[in-house]
Amino acid sequence: MCVGPLWRLCHWGPFVTLFLILYITTLSVYCDLVFWPPTFDSYGSIVNFTILSSWIFFILFNYFNAVFRGPGFVPLGWKPEKDEDCQYLQYCHSCKSYKSPRSHHCRHCKRCVIKMDHHCPWINTCCGHLNHSSFTYFLFFAPLGCMHGAAVLILTVYHQVYKTLHYPRHRYPHLYKPTLVQYDVIHLILTFLAIGFAIGVVIAVGFLFFIQMKVIIKNETGIEAWIKAKAVYRKRDDEFIYPYHLGWRENMRQVFTWSGKPKSDGIIWTVAEGCNQYTLTIEQLKQKEEKRLRAMSLALKSMRMTLSWLLDGKSIGYMENWFLKLTKEVIVRTRRKCVDGFRVVVLFSIMLQIIQKAKAQ
Repeated sequence: MCVGPLWRLCHWGPFVTLFLILYITTLSVYCDLVFWPPTFDSYGSIVNFTILSSWIFFILFNYFNAVFRGPGFVPLGWKPEKDEDCQYLQYCHSCKSYKSPRSHHCRHCKRCVIKMDHHCPWINTCCGHLNHSSFTYFLFFAPLGCMHGAAVLILTVYHQVYKTLHYPRHRYPHLYKPTLVQYDVIHLILTFLAIGFAIGVVIAVGFLFFIQMKVIIKNETGIEAWIKAKAVYRKRDDEFIYPYHLGWRENMRQVFTWSGKPKSDGIIWTVAEGCNQYTLTIEQLKQKEEKRLRAMSLALKSMRMTLSWLLDGKSIGYMENWFLKLTKEVIVRTRRKCVDGFRVVVLFSIMLQIIQKAKAQ
């Protein structure tokens, strides 16, 4: 089963999701056959049964589309056509390629994902560029189907309990006509479980649908929203313009198309006036540089306090000068090879060298 694209289903997320879909659908259809079975005497029953049975098709179609289509990944070894554009992009050492605009590396997928919003355990892959529309459709149809199913389940329970309590079979046998399926205590317990699952899906998945529609209308992923928020409050000389906000109608057209494929190819994006393809990536690089400088400043302060305690305030002036020289050397050598956290660890690792040098004086 876990061969080829089917490996994405070999995870607890898809197992739980498919179980809930099939369980709620099965119980809903079963209860509908008990409460309001489709007959030619009532066209409403036929319409209700047809709609109830159709939800699973729309739900599973978009679910499997989101799973198997995937978010879209930056090709391994990718780099921009113009070499001078590399300075505006981040380099991914895991994928051995540059990150295209709006792409981010996912530690679960182990690839750079195009327009990554988040990694979803329920589909066992990321919600990104190629499967964003299918994922959103799934979030739309799942609560609708569960609301319909929950209504049928609740009405069935109410009807069966009320009928049993007020019109017992031994006193009113004429009210108990033969039905297509039987309904007993076991079915009642299973129905209560299905009601709880259905209501939970409506609340949880409905909330996720609201979040995704907000993302699409603004044309900004959760990661980009975080970058945008930091860009607004960051000290800067010019006003930051988010490059991908094209108006809510056009933003939706970027994702929802008749063909099912998004407008962009995932490398070149339509941007707002006054922006270019690298507006957001340049801003992100500046934020990372400021983060790195803050980390270095904190490391310097921490080490000065540590050295002061170790040496009881002796030779601190000399120590600081020597330490600053080593710090600059480490920053230059590790700038393109290490993340900020590792650079701080490297700085702490040279404390022994500093202490030995100071003692030698």
